[in-house]
Amino acid sequence: MSTVTAGSPDAATEPTREQEARRRRTVVWVVALATLGLVFDGYDLVVYGTVVPLFLADPGQIGQVTPPVAGALGSYALFGVLVGALLAGSVADIVGRRKVMLTAYAWFSIGMGATALMNSVGGFGLLRFLTGMGVGALVATTGALVAEYAPAGKKNLANAITYSGVPIGSLLAALMAILLLGQIGWRGMFWIGALPLVTLLPLAFFLMPESPSWLASRGRLAEARRVSERTGVPIVVTSSSAPGNGTAPARRERAGFAGLFGRQYLFPTLVLGLMSATGLILVYVLNTWLPELMGRAGYSTQGSLSFLLVLNGGAVVAALVASRLADRFGPKMVVVGSFLMGAIALALLTVDAPLALLLFFVAVVGAGTSGTQILIYGFVANYYRTNVRSAGVAWCAGFGRLGGVAGPLVGGLLVAAGLALESIFYVLTGLAAFGALLTLLVPVARRAVPVRTVLVEPSLAAQPSAGR
Repeated sequence: MSTVTAGSPDAATEPTREQEARRRRTVVWVVALATLGLVFDGYDLVVYGTVVPLFLADPGQIGQVTPPVAGALGSYALFGVLVGALLAGSVADIVGRRKVMLTAYAWFSIGMGATALMNSVGGFGLLRFLTGMGVGALVATTGALVAEYAPAGKKNLANAITYSGVPIGSLLAALMAILLLGQIGWRGMFWIGALPLVTLLPLAFFLMPESPSWLASRGRLAEARRVSERTGVPIVVTSSSAPGNGTAPARRERAGFAGLFGRQYLFPTLVLGLMSATGLILVYVLNTWLPELMGRAGYSTQGSLSFLLVLNGGAVVAALVASRLADRFGPKMVVVGSFLMGAIALALLTVDAPLALLLFFVAVVGAGTSGTQILIYGFVANYYRTNVRSAGVAWCAGFGRLGGVAGPLVGGLLVAAGLALESIFYVLTGLAAFGALLTLLVPVARRAVPVRTVLVEPSLAAQPSAGR
């Protein structure tokens, strides 16, 4: 891949020290803001699981809640995620990642605050669905933006850092429930989830830039150059966005879902969607029902919530380590190994072991479930070409949320059926092994060919900024 200046397409050059410094600052801001957004996504994922035991025990909260009803309430949010992700994925490849992400921050923040005001099962379920739409839109676009800003050789790492925000948020939800649930109640827990409206959204409005590569893929080369000047991030011009006359793409390949389900990507798209669905069944069964399952095993409320801390802590650490391996050796076999590690650890949860060893097994389960899902998002975000990338991540997050929708329901049905803990964990072991098998079926990506990387000339560079 050659490197040229925007003003002289035939003259090779290397980025200046100033451009590299500007790019590093931009990448730090993009990854930090994107990660913070997904921290609140993870908080939303687990906060409901932390209050399920309260709803089951006290009909005075929102009405009578049985295990099947609790599972259904958990699934409403995930169905909303599915709808929001699929809608946003198509829109983000057309109108841009930045606009969709800002809208998503506002949407799910307002939804969390409104949920805290509900007094009925029906109202609570409706608001969970609507809030989920905002979460889905965020998950669908974050990976695409980060993949387009991350430097080559560190794309899986950047996505792993970003998507580790989900288990970090899950961990924080469990920790806050342990410390604060008794004082602020379930409504206070949901009000915390509304904080991005007054914290993250203003920051992202001023500091979250649009992707210059996406702008170039839409033929908006002048805008792409201006963003590149501000951020120091080069414009990667591929065969699908290479300018023919200097002002517009010579050829436009189908964008969004039209390109995603074209001949090149149809089979891997179906397999990747099934992979994500399998992984998310595991994630949502465990994050929704693990406190209740461990409570039935004899642990106290705070003790059972502690298992959520260990589960999501293991996911964060393992995903960051595994992402380095994915950048070096490719993500496919790393995801396979992560699924298999989760399967083995789930089976080991059936063993009568000391508490310390049991906590270790739970941490490995987190690495092999939530940690695997982090790796899958990075895998998908870097699998597709630019003008279908957001649709690809949206498909992974959206279709995959069918597994998320099924997760709480499956957990509720297994609990309601009175199955032993060992039997429930064996069912989950089989699902993890199935995920590894699906991953093996994913073909090698056939990428759009990068024909050059456009760098702005030093004399045209604006003052360092990560803004719009």
